[in-house]
This record gives sequence, structure tokens and C-alpha cells, in this order.
Amino acid sequence: MSTIISPEKADANLAARLRHEREARHWTLGVLAERSGISRAMLSKIERGEASPTAALLGRLSAAFGLSMSQLFARVEGSGGRLVRAADQPIWRDPATGFVRRSLSPPGGAPVELVWGDMPPGAAIAYPAESYRFLLDQQIVVIEGTLTVMHGGETYRLDPGDCIRYGPPSDTVMRNDGPVACRYVVSVLRGAAGL
Repeated sequence: MSTIISPEKADANLAARLRHEREARHWTLGVLAERSGISRAMLSKIERGEASPTAALLGRLSAAFGLSMSQLFARVEGSGGRLVRAADQPIWRDPATGFVRRSLSPPGGAPVELVWGDMPPGAAIAYPAESYRFLLDQQIVVIEGTLTVMHGGETYRLDPGDCIRYGPPSDTVMRNDGPVACRYVVSVLRGAAGL
């Protein structure tokens, strides 16, 4: 039986997890707003499930919590067995860009994770350096389309089969300048923090 859940249920799970992360640290919305640079009003809407956070906002929130985005999503997705079928892989859609993130790895807190990204033409997502702080290694390989990555003061254009390894944490922008969707796989090796 499939465990795919509706986008509304996925948003509710994410909202509950974000609220839990804040409350576990005994932070008020004001403290989280200060640490993330996101307004209290927006944080309140996200926690109540009235607004879906964008990928850029999730990058800022995960950094404020001292987690990578992969760690945050792993906490939302829970734990599981050794195998996760394609039909059962958790999917999240960025409401601002249409970017789709699919967790390929079985949930369970392993330090290595594979993530599928599907970025529509013209979409761009900015991630703060802090969202990479607890990653030991991150690599992206493009499967289809083209991806522009701006990281560490450099700009890279990746075509199908190209792979990039991120350097030290740096503000990063990922952009699809091509006419078709860009599909890629991200390999993430997490550090000990937050596991």
C-alpha cells in the first residue's frame, strides 16, 4: 500500500515539524524571527499551515535551527526500512518556484542522503551559507536540462552528466536558465550535528 500523502498533509507535517523544532529549543517566534531573518507574521502563518514555506525560507529556517535542509526533511519524513519504492518517496513542492524535491533515500537518519530535484525553466532558488554548515560533502549531478550554480563566488553551468562538489559553506543560488525542466540528483553527507 502506498504511503504517498497529499500536498496539504505534507505541508501540515512540515508546519508541525517547524513548530516542534522551535519549541524544543524554547524559542519564541520573536527569537526565531531574529535568528532566521523571517518576519514573525510569516513564521506564524507557516507554523499554522496557512502559508507554505519556499525553498529559500526553508534554507533560512534550517540554518537557524542548526540543521541542513536534508536533516530538517529527514525529521519530517520519519524513519523507515531499507527500501523505499518510487511511489512512496516523500515529495515537497516549493510554492514560489514550482521546484520539486523528492527524497530518494529510505528515511532513517543515515548520514548519506540522495535527493531528486526537478527545477522548472526560469526558476531560481537562493540558499544561505548557514544552510550548508553541517554538511561534510554535497555533490550534484545533472540528469536532464541545464543548471547554473553560483557558489563561493564562482558560476558553473552544468549539463547532463556534469557533477559539481560544493566547497566550503557559501551563499548559493541554483538557477535553471534553460527552456526545459532541469532534473538532477543531490548526494548529501551530513555531519554529526542534528543527527
